[in-house]
Amino acid sequence: MKTTQLLGVVLIVLGVVAFAYQGITYTTREKAIDLGPIQVTTERTRRFPLPPIVGAAALIGGIVLLVAGNRR
Repeated sequence: MKTTQLLGVVLIVLGVVAFAYQGITYTTREKAIDLGPIQVTTERTRRFPLPPIVGAAALIGGIVLLVAGNRR
């Protein structure tokens, strides 16, 4: 498999995943209270949204690379 075809397949998979999940969720720990020896931390779940255009661009780019790799 050529490099362009492999990159095309990877982009297609990333595009499908971006459409399916539409964002990345992660958890952070923050100090809520710090009173000397007493410390209270909280966990917050945050989300980094991925617009659908990112998934579409990856999908289209992967298809273009696959077609360009097959023509040579």
